[in-house]
Amino acid sequence: MKSYTELHAWVKEMAVLCSPDKIYWCDGSQEENDLMMAELTQSGKAVALNPEKRPGSYAFFSDPSDVARVEDRTFIASVHQSDAGPTNNWVEPGELKTTMLSLYKGSMKGRTMYVIPFMMGPFGSPLSKIGIELTDSLYVVVNMRIMTRMGKAVLEKLNDLKFFIPCLHSVGYPLEPGQADLPWPSAPIEQKYIAHFPEEKLIWSYGSGYGGNALLGKKCLALRIASVIAKEENWMAEHMLILKLTNPEGNVKYILGAFPSACGKTNLSMLVPTLPGWKVETVGDDIAWLWMKEDGHLYAINPEAGFFGVAKGTSYQSNPNAMMSIRKNTIFTNVALTDDLDVWWEGIDGPTPDHLLDWKQEDWNASKKTPAAHPNSRFTVAAKQCPVIAPEWENPEGVMISAILVGGRRPSTIPLVHESLSFAHGVFMGSMMGSEITAASISNQIGVVRRDPFAMLPFIGYHVGDYLKHWLDMGKRSNDALLPKIYYVNWFRKDESGDFIWPGFGHNSRVLKWIFERCDGQAPAVVTPIGNMPTLDAIDIRGLSMKPGAMEKLLEVDIQEWLEEVKSLRSYYDTIGEKCPNALKLELEKLEARLTYQQAKKED
Repeated sequence: MKSYTELHAWVKEMAVLCSPDKIYWCDGSQEENDLMMAELTQSGKAVALNPEKRPGSYAFFSDPSDVARVEDRTFIASVHQSDAGPTNNWVEPGELKTTMLSLYKGSMKGRTMYVIPFMMGPFGSPLSKIGIELTDSLYVVVNMRIMTRMGKAVLEKLNDLKFFIPCLHSVGYPLEPGQADLPWPSAPIEQKYIAHFPEEKLIWSYGSGYGGNALLGKKCLALRIASVIAKEENWMAEHMLILKLTNPEGNVKYILGAFPSACGKTNLSMLVPTLPGWKVETVGDDIAWLWMKEDGHLYAINPEAGFFGVAKGTSYQSNPNAMMSIRKNTIFTNVALTDDLDVWWEGIDGPTPDHLLDWKQEDWNASKKTPAAHPNSRFTVAAKQCPVIAPEWENPEGVMISAILVGGRRPSTIPLVHESLSFAHGVFMGSMMGSEITAASISNQIGVVRRDPFAMLPFIGYHVGDYLKHWLDMGKRSNDALLPKIYYVNWFRKDESGDFIWPGFGHNSRVLKWIFERCDGQAPAVVTPIGNMPTLDAIDIRGLSMKPGAMEKLLEVDIQEWLEEVKSLRSYYDTIGEKCPNALKLELEKLEARLTYQQAKKED
């Protein structure tokens, strides 16, 4: 949709459909936010935290049925099923709209429809996009105010951009006159829908109030719909951190990182290096929008204005900068509460308190078998509160990217770090990334690698084969000398005892140092069948106490294991089907040939 007039007509049309008692246009001001938070606490939907320990902060507790993104209720309703591909749930758009329209009818009775104008990306950036979310959830409003640039200024920009993405959201719990509301209203799982209509650039969400299901600027717009727009407009919307790395001489490089969940993406983006003189600053921790300028270099912006981070496991040891970011003005969801109204979760610093109120708001102590904080407990905080936010994080022109990291949790096979032989080989590395399945609940899958190309598996708004081809096509618009180098990193390799070999956290700066210097053509490397790798003494491990032979193990290329990897990848490419790019199949054949040659040499 394009004009201000069309916006008002759409809001009116959706109000007729959903039947709210009132329509409220959000202005994004502090005064408005204070009033909303007061309403949420008075109604029992939020808990105001201890102002001395956590000023301006609040805790929310969701219904136990509504605690995370629901991938199996997330749909790409493209006109043709072939455009959704094998990685997406597809429903014919007319059929899905009929189903959802019947659910939306009267869904906001007894409630207010909030109109949230929001901008993804800095004002003035060539990539920035306006979204308008209609919602009946105040929780969504106060989170969107942190996560996006929200309010009156966005509506003023609509006259310039003349394009907005309509986003409709309802928790799916209408109220009859006199009916009491729930602390966290939502619909049953079978009525939850997170729907994307790529041709119309339209997002509809129903039945869930949580995270990426309801904050429609995040995964829905900034990745699924943006990835479709990006393909059409020759840029890329990626599930990537952006960090700024400065060496002791003051030289700077910007690095992207694509990692599946539970691989430390936020921790890496806010890393505290253990190498003297090196500095990491944060441009973004989750999403990057990339485009190629006329100089042939790739540039990136962070389209978000906040962090929606996993609380559990965050501590001063794992991520001190995140801990400092959330000292004030933070929204916490599904954490535990201490008796003096501070937050707590497993993995946080200090001893476990004798008594807590858990995320289900029940009494909890250490003898209970259930976790106090939900494993997907979250904090929402403005990026500007991060003590290491890079000064240029809101630069509308973006930052020039020197290197791209890809990775996953792999206890074997994948070495600590290796560098692509070309950009196309780097795209191949991105296509093969993923983590080994370890959950006991799917024991028949243990050890199987869940492939997650560029960590985008749940977020590509179209066919995965076309997505990988788009990466290759972007590379063809420049040349390898100007494009970022691509590195596969694996912090999670284990030894025979099942212990992690690499110490991780701040020590990952030692790998970043090698990558930084490789970008300048300085750090030593050896060519292997899988790519360029550090020589045994190339990574600075001074001061680290590691077992004898640890670096040899971390940098080992086991030919037999890699030949098994080739077989697994060939099967994976078969699942992509005929749209799997031939260039990637060729890279796989070349890898197999290099491995086979190396094996034959060894046997001679």
